[in-house]
Amino acid sequence: MMEFIDLNKQYQRIKVEVDNAISNVLNHGQYILGPEVANLESSLSQYLGVKHSIGCASGTDALLIALMALEIGPGDEVIIPDFTFFATAEVVSLLGATPIFADINPDTYNMCLDDVSKKITNKTKAIIPVSLYGLAYDISSLQNISHDISIIEDAAQSFGAVTRGVKSCTQATISCTSFFPSKPLGGYGDGGALFTNSDELNEKIRIILKHGQSERYVHTHIGVNGRLDTIQAAILIEKLKIFPDELNSRQVVADRYRSNLESTFKLQNIGNNTSAYAQFTIEVDNRDAVIKFLKDHGIPSAVHYPVPLSKQPVYSKLSSAYNNVNTINASNRVISLPFHPYLTEESIDKVCNLLLRFKS
Repeated sequence: MMEFIDLNKQYQRIKVEVDNAISNVLNHGQYILGPEVANLESSLSQYLGVKHSIGCASGTDALLIALMALEIGPGDEVIIPDFTFFATAEVVSLLGATPIFADINPDTYNMCLDDVSKKITNKTKAIIPVSLYGLAYDISSLQNISHDISIIEDAAQSFGAVTRGVKSCTQATISCTSFFPSKPLGGYGDGGALFTNSDELNEKIRIILKHGQSERYVHTHIGVNGRLDTIQAAILIEKLKIFPDELNSRQVVADRYRSNLESTFKLQNIGNNTSAYAQFTIEVDNRDAVIKFLKDHGIPSAVHYPVPLSKQPVYSKLSSAYNNVNTINASNRVISLPFHPYLTEESIDKVCNLLLRFKS
């Protein structure tokens, strides 16, 4: 069976460096907020060109902490896309605020700007655009309509992407990413980061992720246990060193998929931008049959995401208020194909040939 994401090939490439990095942490024993965390944060800021990078325990924690830093809570509305992973809505609800589900652009799968503008009210405290499948959201377009509303970029899938010449994670009020193992820059466990150019928000975020402590045993905020593990930071330092090369490889893999499939299947419209390609996703008819056909030939696939957030059981009381047709259509048709920087031309062609054979 072909691997959907082959993390072992990457590990073998940097095995010595990663093993040494982990060994160094085991030897110095500073497992919580050891020196590697600060080193990683510095490297992330340098890579992005952003003032502040703050490591945290997961991409979900990053979103939660961002909302907490912006003091969002009961009575507030937060506009999010209807088509994404549940965590984006979950963190809003955890703080007692109300998620407002916007439809997507059917070509990019990112949140539809026109629909966002229609859903802004005097209760709107923040907007969370998700940079889906690796295509970074055009934050400047939101800034033009949102005025004083805070923007939190959910860049869990787009670290390394560039839209209109601007890197993902550099333009929003607060940007958040995930270092979940399957992400473009992933660790060997959970992890995440927040990015901001605001000194005030940087200080507040750092307090919140350490139980609200401004100094030891002095709690000036309600916080969470959201620290990034030192071992994950050590691993990510080594992975970041090869990340630009892996982004180039991701582009090569994506280009080969596109050249084989774009005349037959609907693909995400990247435009003149650079995607991080967290997934390579296409639309198909008879999705269940396609999944079975690929599986029968040793090809794994995945569906991101089969159920709109507004149609999740936990939001059943809100469900009737939404009929986001582009989201519904995408959720019924999208399928993600095997994708990673080390996927061979032979493997790509095998997947494409099978899809074209099924289509014919």
